[in-house]
Amino acid sequence: MASLSFILRRILQMIPTILFILVVTFVLVRLLPGDPATVMLGDRGREADIARINAQLGLDKPLVVQFLYFIANVFSGNLGNSIALRVPVTTLLVERLPVTLLLTGMAAAIAVIFSVPLGFWAALRQNRASDTIIRGTFQVGLSMPVFYVGLLLLIFFGAHLHWFPIGGYGHGFGDHLYHLFLPAVTLALSLSAVLMRNLRSAILNVIDAEYVDFARSKGLRGYVILVRHVLRNAVISTVTLFGLQVGVLLGGAVITETVFAIPGAGRLMIDSIYGRDYPVIQGLTISLAIVVSLIFLATDLLQAWLDPRIMR
Repeated sequence: MASLSFILRRILQMIPTILFILVVTFVLVRLLPGDPATVMLGDRGREADIARINAQLGLDKPLVVQFLYFIANVFSGNLGNSIALRVPVTTLLVERLPVTLLLTGMAAAIAVIFSVPLGFWAALRQNRASDTIIRGTFQVGLSMPVFYVGLLLLIFFGAHLHWFPIGGYGHGFGDHLYHLFLPAVTLALSLSAVLMRNLRSAILNVIDAEYVDFARSKGLRGYVILVRHVLRNAVISTVTLFGLQVGVLLGGAVITETVFAIPGAGRLMIDSIYGRDYPVIQGLTISLAIVVSLIFLATDLLQAWLDPRIMR
């Protein structure tokens, strides 16, 4: 019963967040310099033509009226049509959003695979050579910008060694994974460095706790103590950090998709901002906000499973 109440509270907390994002998205899009008609017609567009197109798009109405139409359409599931591409925004989301989510999911999985064992090993070998090497290597990856890391990997593994494609998305699920591997590694390097350092610090704090000493005095085996008592408690803060870094991953996907020419939501967002494609910008922002909110919810549930006291 407590777990159900906890889940309901977390879901209810998502509602005002999404409503706030709707307001902020609408306002920020209108604050962009220029308008869709000016971008479509260029510098030589006549005032009459610009006014006619704005009227067709409903952009000549007061902002309050535009906002009410926007809210009504969102709650009815109608995100409008792309001004530049002349297709429904929902169609674009179905085509592009899974690409970005797959890229982000791969990056998150690679980051976990790298950071958890290495962070655990670095903590157990504190201040030894292996600990110093692990921390130093990850620090280099953390200090370099995402686009620079992507270019280095692209040039070396793609253009020089020809191990991976230098762009595109491929055909078929296996080909998608193959094409997204380098971009995913690019995103994962900085995240894995953050997670590794956090997990190492948490393990060092937990490993000398009283309940760990008590477990040793009971004669429990070393690996049981490390997995059941040390790692399970140390990983709670890392799970929190991982959930918070999801938004950073999605933001990095915008740059990574541009570097590797991946037809995802990030690249579509950049093109839509340049083209002042209001419906697409709004639809992408809302969709990504909902995805991040759901990931935060999953993070809270995982934390509650690791530490049931959170549900109280």
